[in-house]
Amino acid sequence: MLTEPANAYARRLNTWDAAMIVIGGVIGAGIFLTPATVARSTSSGAELLLLWVFGGLLTFAGVLCYAELGSRRPQAGGIYVYLREAFGLLPGFLFGWTMALINYPGSVAAVATMFADYLCTALGLAPLIYVKPVAVGAIVFIVGINLFGIRAGAWMQNIFTVLKLVAVALLVISGLVLARGQLGPALAVDTTYPVSSWAFAGALLPVLFTYGGFHYLNDLAGEVRNPQRTLPRALALGMVGVVVCYVLVNYAYLAGLGHAGLSASEAPAADLMRRMFGDTGATVIAIGIACSTFGYCSIAIAGGARVLQTMGADGVFFRAAGRLDPRTRAPQIALALLGGWAAVLTYSGSFNQLLNYTTVGEWVGHVFGIGTLFWYRKHFIDQPAPYRVPFYPLLPLIFVITVFGVIVASAVHAPGDAGMSLLIIALGVPVYYGWQWWSRKRA
Repeated sequence: MLTEPANAYARRLNTWDAAMIVIGGVIGAGIFLTPATVARSTSSGAELLLLWVFGGLLTFAGVLCYAELGSRRPQAGGIYVYLREAFGLLPGFLFGWTMALINYPGSVAAVATMFADYLCTALGLAPLIYVKPVAVGAIVFIVGINLFGIRAGAWMQNIFTVLKLVAVALLVISGLVLARGQLGPALAVDTTYPVSSWAFAGALLPVLFTYGGFHYLNDLAGEVRNPQRTLPRALALGMVGVVVCYVLVNYAYLAGLGHAGLSASEAPAADLMRRMFGDTGATVIAIGIACSTFGYCSIAIAGGARVLQTMGADGVFFRAAGRLDPRTRAPQIALALLGGWAAVLTYSGSFNQLLNYTTVGEWVGHVFGIGTLFWYRKHFIDQPAPYRVPFYPLLPLIFVITVFGVIVASAVHAPGDAGMSLLIIALGVPVYYGWQWWSRKRA
């Protein structure tokens, strides 16, 4: 029998906390930078907005599936738990191996570095000297707060999520003011950027990547109050808020910069605010992005540590990582391990390539994670479910087929990164069996 560590967690997150985790886990740094990349793969503002709307609707379909999975298994560990129960311990381990040991700490290292870069820019500090120490300091601070339990982490997360929403509101208002009612040209065709249909399809991957992060709430499901009702509500409310924010921000970019200006920009958020308020505006949005990235790091560390802790309790990772502090109910060893590895990656500077290698693996995990919904429906047909995804099996099939198609298009566009992603997953197989042999030998 597998240990079920979720029973030891304290359920202290309400609907507001959970919705803030969804918003904070999705809105990181991507929306402040990625729209320029997507614009280069489109020929008009209308195409750009269509991609963001379609990506949002597709992600929302996945979110509804995660809502049912979370209500069926409201335990810490998220996708790892679903894969473990539906397909066995090895598939669950391969996901945990890819995400908790590579993608999560790599994401934290990358976004913490971005946080430090924007903070140093806003404060006038020399980036070459201060970025890495500030990034590592942020990781250590976040881990330290989360050691006191989920309530302390939630308070910090709520504050920074509100601050990032303020930054989003500033961008939207600035773009609409700059347009001065002339919003039609923002959607016009830009003849300077003709693109192929393959490039247009490939642009959906960065859009989906920017929409990613909603699964962190499922990683923390063991600490949500009344999870059968709270998880579906929080996931739906949080994701609707994200889609609205993303579409409005992209419209603001087009209104303030135009499609050509957005395509040529390296930092669209800063360029938009600079046009509105000068250098002061660029400094203000730099602080806003710093708050947004800091909040994302907090959620990624908290969620990733729960995956590590569940793996440790199952015996496929260090047993010590599976322990919970009896007073705070926090996975303190797992938090320290994840934070320490993220700090090492930050100082080494090797996280960017790791993220490129594991992006495809992350979305493969989402495909198989939602695929477990078919297994649950088949094997627990008579089990009462407090929430069921509407239009089943249409919505799960649309999500799985579309995301799989995007993964294939990404593999065609960047076969090296996709191949390395699959190789990293495959390397988990000998690691898994080696760990099992070592564990039996110790026993």
